[in-house]
Amino acid sequence: MKTRVIISLAVLFFTAQFFIGAKEIAGPGKPTYISFTIPPGWPKPAHDIFANNKLSEEGFQLGRKLFYDGRLSKDGNFPCASCHQQFAAFANYEHDFSHGFNNSFTTRNAPALFNLAWMPLLHWDGSINHIEVQPLAPLTAHNEMAENIDSVLKKLKADTAYKRMFKAAFGDGIINSQRMLKALAQFTGCIVSSNSKYDKVQRGETSFTQSELNGYNTFKAKCAGCHKEPLFTDNTFRNNGMPINTSLNDPGRMKVTGDRNDSLKFKVPSLRNVALTFPYMHDGRFTTLGLVIDHYRTGIQVNQSNLDSLLKNRLPMTNQEKNSLIYFLNTLTDSTLIHSARFAEH
Repeated sequence: MKTRVIISLAVLFFTAQFFIGAKEIAGPGKPTYISFTIPPGWPKPAHDIFANNKLSEEGFQLGRKLFYDGRLSKDGNFPCASCHQQFAAFANYEHDFSHGFNNSFTTRNAPALFNLAWMPLLHWDGSINHIEVQPLAPLTAHNEMAENIDSVLKKLKADTAYKRMFKAAFGDGIINSQRMLKALAQFTGCIVSSNSKYDKVQRGETSFTQSELNGYNTFKAKCAGCHKEPLFTDNTFRNNGMPINTSLNDPGRMKVTGDRNDSLKFKVPSLRNVALTFPYMHDGRFTTLGLVIDHYRTGIQVNQSNLDSLLKNRLPMTNQEKNSLIYFLNTLTDSTLIHSARFAEH
């Protein structure tokens, strides 16, 4: 998604202890506090995104309502969910660029929204440093939701259902931008993808087919340097040798840092649910996994000055290895997530 917005949020993070399944019983007028679940065997996030935004069931439900509400956009047609669709693992199905206000389009492929608690920087260029401020960029971008905060708050305050929900989540009916952003963060921050076939294999609940196992071995040999398990990303920014899209002239991370060494570096995306989140790359230039793999096999521009060192010899791979790798990547699809009623529009 297009953004030149770099928002700095001074947040004091404390080391957090997470307890799976814990819930604090609510009293009169008190939110029902819940705990964030870290999947077994996963690392703790570097920072607790809920340290200053205590997670509650009421806050989560308010965030879900906001996420699916078109009134957050100028003309009512573009909720957050219009670019982040559950059945596409909260990416934008089949679209290289998302459709925004007044028949405009974004200039980057919408990233999938899951496992955000493990992402220290957000967006393809890392221009957003905290989940609570992330919605401000698409909400105010002229080619996305094209709204302003005051107008959004006016619409929310006119809705009695929102008054009730804000009171349930925060103890009183005051509706302001901070609470709106905290509620959205509670919803999106809880979207965790951790129940694919790959995960079930790791837990000993099932086994890979031979083709999937062969693909897993190829993955570990060729791809794991950047797409580290279990998140299948290392959250770094890298130049992967793609020629610049001359219709966009997008410099990537350099737009944020101003450092020429960051030219054409983009965030390493998670490969979880990759079979659902096509097209691929920051500009959606590749429509299939096969084309992505072919880029790494033969398409990398090895003469780029700041090409990632892991790619300087490209990634030699036989056709059989390529096909097996695709079999493995399909095991990263989390059907539980895409069908979960908890994250669906109600």
